[in-house]
Amino acid sequence: MKISNFKIATISLLILLSSCSSDSPSKPDSVVVPPVVVPPIVETDVLTTTNVRTYMVDANATNETVALFYNLKKLGKTKFAIGQQDALNYFYNNVSGTTDIKKSTGFDPVILGSDFERITAKENDGTEGNWWYGEQKKIITDTKEAYSKGMINIFCWHVREPFNEKSFYANDLSATEKATAFKSILPGGSNHDWYKAKLDKIAAVVSSLKGANGELIPIIFRPFHEFDGNWFWWGASYCSPDDYKTAFKFTVDYLKNTKGIHNILYSFSPDNSYTNESSYLSRYPGDTYVDVLGMDNYGDLASGKGQTGSNLANSKLKYLSDYAKTKVKIAAMTETGWQVTSTTSPISGWFSNLLYNTLTANDIQISFVMFWNNGNYKDTGSAKSNYYVPVPGTSNIDDFKEFALKPKAALLNTIPNMYVLPQ
Repeated sequence: MKISNFKIATISLLILLSSCSSDSPSKPDSVVVPPVVVPPIVETDVLTTTNVRTYMVDANATNETVALFYNLKKLGKTKFAIGQQDALNYFYNNVSGTTDIKKSTGFDPVILGSDFERITAKENDGTEGNWWYGEQKKIITDTKEAYSKGMINIFCWHVREPFNEKSFYANDLSATEKATAFKSILPGGSNHDWYKAKLDKIAAVVSSLKGANGELIPIIFRPFHEFDGNWFWWGASYCSPDDYKTAFKFTVDYLKNTKGIHNILYSFSPDNSYTNESSYLSRYPGDTYVDVLGMDNYGDLASGKGQTGSNLANSKLKYLSDYAKTKVKIAAMTETGWQVTSTTSPISGWFSNLLYNTLTANDIQISFVMFWNNGNYKDTGSAKSNYYVPVPGTSNIDDFKEFALKPKAALLNTIPNMYVLPQ
């Protein structure tokens, strides 16, 4: 039978297609691409026990001071230490004994706050029987006791104005004094020698702070704190940013280089007025002059501010925490609190909810928080019942205990030896 050329071509093509189909595996409906495994990002910690001095203000700091810087920085990665101003001296209802924080929790605070104000007061004549000199001795004793317990000492300085030395509040000065006080203490100013004499007194006291083995006790010093407000004579309305930086740098250089004091970490501690990193750093003297980046903040956590205020305070800590991560500095909330009085009630959840959120949200790394003192010595009568840290019998004691025992909070029983570098 005769087959047309068209049919022959068609049959040949079918045979070829059939052959190809039988010799090749079936093509899947879709191609399976193996997943790309992205290794987790590991944050490299540049701070080591061998390079720690390169990130500090004082490259010649004592070994204990170096260890304090290192251990505080490391602590902030997982916990924040709890402290209080005058914890060993002023108490709720003026009752003496152990710290009010220990009365509440069973454990002492990590941080003891003190003040150079009475030490440098003009009334302090250095003689026995003088009340101001007695206060100086008490502060020295407390500092040594705190160190012997493993606590950390931090000093502010409510330095009095240089004209009459009566007050550190700007409202107690005349308009002319407000305008000239800060400039007068700068190099070349009419009160510069006066200021150096005050620093000499601080240097003498700091160099006398020694532990049981004769080692110098490290302290954190935060000069001219809350400078962005206008309540102190060194406030923002009374000195320019450059003036402030000059005074801060001179203070550090004079204590470190001229007086040879090497057991101080230096803290930069504005109040809470800033709204971004740039405004926080507007009076910053530079990384070579600051070990601790701090913030004092009472206002954002005041009554009526609630969660909004807590979040705002956290966002402000976030600026300095991020900067501290980048520059390898310590970040801290250097003062805070809500004072309960006979006419001011506690804020529900202030410690365990609002403050804890402020100190921990948004991956911030805060090394410590310090509350202001209970029962100040100037208080009289019912005012001695004022407190920032509650004690047993007060209505917000459970709130504080819950805060202090949370996973990221640290009291003295949960911290390592802060004055020895880990092996």
